[in-house]
Amino acid sequence: MASRADNIASSLSLANFSKATELKNRIWFTVGALIVFRFLSFVPLPGVNPLILESLYSKTQGGILDLFNTFSGGSLSRMSLIALGVMPYITASIVVQLAASLHPALMALKKEGEAGRKKLNQYTRYGTVGLCALQGWFLAVSLEAYGASSGLQAVVDPGIMFRVGAVVSLVGGTMFLLWLGEQITSRGIGNGVSLIIMAGIVAQMPKFASNLGQAYSAGDTGSILIVSLIALIIGMILLICFMERAQRRLLIQYPKRATQRGMMQADRSHLPLKLNTAGVIPPIFASSLLLLPLTITQFAGNSLNPESTMGKIVVTLNQHLGHGKPLYMLLYAAGIIFFSFFYTAVVFNPEETAENLKKNGGFIPGIRPGARTAEYLDYVLTRVTVIGAVYLTIVCTVPEYFLSMTGLPLLFMGGTSLLIVVNVTVDTITQIQSHLLAHQYGDLIKKAKLKGRLR
Repeated sequence: MASRADNIASSLSLANFSKATELKNRIWFTVGALIVFRFLSFVPLPGVNPLILESLYSKTQGGILDLFNTFSGGSLSRMSLIALGVMPYITASIVVQLAASLHPALMALKKEGEAGRKKLNQYTRYGTVGLCALQGWFLAVSLEAYGASSGLQAVVDPGIMFRVGAVVSLVGGTMFLLWLGEQITSRGIGNGVSLIIMAGIVAQMPKFASNLGQAYSAGDTGSILIVSLIALIIGMILLICFMERAQRRLLIQYPKRATQRGMMQADRSHLPLKLNTAGVIPPIFASSLLLLPLTITQFAGNSLNPESTMGKIVVTLNQHLGHGKPLYMLLYAAGIIFFSFFYTAVVFNPEETAENLKKNGGFIPGIRPGARTAEYLDYVLTRVTVIGAVYLTIVCTVPEYFLSMTGLPLLFMGGTSLLIVVNVTVDTITQIQSHLLAHQYGDLIKKAKLKGRLR
């Protein structure tokens, strides 16, 4: 039988949405913050020529810069104030999570609750500033050097002042995005950082549709290819929605306890284990590691002699590590599988979970509490992660193979981009439903109090 909450959730409608004033204010605030993010992506760095920069960026397509440019909504190709986006924050947060799982002092800090979490968030922000400064410096230096070697000077006045100004501007832009994301989280809907990343990816949709339409008008793309592309995107979205909601629920039994009426009652609950515990981290890490050598060789290619030993190595790397190449696909799949198991082991600790269950008196039926429970959780989690790793590999490699076969440079429909967009969309819808549910519960409480007064 459905519970009261399920009945209310099933009756959610647009009529209820129109009455939720607080929810509408939160949605409008989120939309306004995302509009500010899009405006900032068109504000260039001081001392940069955008027209020459566009021609320079077109020569380095296919590397790691394309991935970061997709996540930043095209800010990197325009070298705007938020060219680095929130990727330094994502990298710093992952490093802090890894350190908190390996370093004893940070591990103890992680167990301190809200105070420990705030301290770890502070370390993450410090790491973000450091990464932004480092990446901004190398980006400015590389922009000067690459522009000079190509005969196109994208920097108006190269020198130390340009580099310092670029670092300060990029650090300020990224930290402003983090502040904007925190405002969306507290005053808007859902995780603000995730919404900013999703907005950057979705902002590429008009360009994606325009390129596809131009290719069709020029006769480079047929109707069958476009239909196949749309069918592939829809199929991937459905698969992601199904797999991201899939769980392996473990029954947790608690001992019988006396109630107020003197009856003995046993409590039951479930421990949900997601099939994809690692989220989008494995494909991001795997693609970043694979595309990093290609990006370095593209920047160094103009200064190397193709007939030299180093030049031959660069040419070989560019040939075998390109998108859709067999070696790239093999290494990409292996990297996704490796990081799926690695990151799952970092974010979920079977020993800690088993110890918490033992302290609260809970146990899995048929499994002895303590070490045996930890072994069982590790056994189940390993097999669940196998399914999740295979699912991530399919979602990320099939679009890559399709793009390489058709020759369409469409990073928007890449597996990583689709994973982020679908996951954030589902989380946002869940947040909206939670606000509507809370609004309806509030109306029920008000009506109940009113009836009580009338009596």
